[in-house]
Amino acid sequence: MDRKLHAQEASASPKPPLRKPPSKALLRALSGSPVDPPPIWLMRQAGRYLPEYRALRQSAGSFLEFCFNPELAVEATLQPIRRYGFDAAILFSDILVVPYALGQKVWFEEGRGPKLEALGDAAALDRLRGDELRARLRPVYAALEELRRCLPAETALIGFAGAPWTVATYMLEGGSSRDFAVAKHWMAERPEDFARLMDLLVSATLEHLTAQVAAGAEVLQIFDSWAGALPADAMRRWSLAPLGEIVRRLKAAHPEVPVILFPRAAGEVYRDLPARAAPMACHWTRGFACSGRARNCRRGSRCREISIRELW
Repeated sequence: MDRKLHAQEASASPKPPLRKPPSKALLRALSGSPVDPPPIWLMRQAGRYLPEYRALRQSAGSFLEFCFNPELAVEATLQPIRRYGFDAAILFSDILVVPYALGQKVWFEEGRGPKLEALGDAAALDRLRGDELRARLRPVYAALEELRRCLPAETALIGFAGAPWTVATYMLEGGSSRDFAVAKHWMAERPEDFARLMDLLVSATLEHLTAQVAAGAEVLQIFDSWAGALPADAMRRWSLAPLGEIVRRLKAAHPEVPVILFPRAAGEVYRDLPARAAPMACHWTRGFACSGRARNCRRGSRCREISIRELW
């Protein structure tokens, strides 16, 4: 009798509703559904190739002021959508807002790019604080909130961050570098301090991306622009392992949000990323075969992220 009663109760209990497939082309592609034609967006979607962007940039003051002005950031994000109707909009911001939020001095020099007050010792590392990150980056999240309100219904919204290794190079070198000598010196000669910096950046990057999801980002991308500067073993430890940890923790909290990884010029080390970790963005010099998974992973073949150089 009890068995029959339990069986009746089980059959009468409501089944969870079937999850509807996403309606936006990019989200369908990232979920593994066939999409024809494949969705397209540009990695550097807002930029100097647009005359309207150049005009906006002249009125914005410094580049960080530009990034931290929600009205201007929204306008810069929308300009290429209005002109070309891409399938996704990527937030206008910069990977170096994270060091700024941690308390490091960051500025941009016209014609020379980003500059930072380089971390010189453990004391400088000790002064970095992550407890005010969300407050200091509130304008970034305000821009995302407004974009979700005003983007076309079919356009996905992408948030992003720099990967810990790439951001660490800027923090240690004080800007761009050709050989990353200072960062590699910390890695080899000050491994405990370097590991501490990377742990801080994993946590800060996770916090920043989580806040972007809360503000409306539907897809996240993590850019490891300088992954290819590392030898294979160091790349696995300091590029791919932090990326994997961030994705694991993001997926635990937000399983529905796709995360695209871009470890630039990682070569065959791409294969070491777990096949189900995240969709892969490939450098324009390598194409989809770069990961060694494109023929076997539907996600790797359903959408296309292209650079302006490809269009030329």
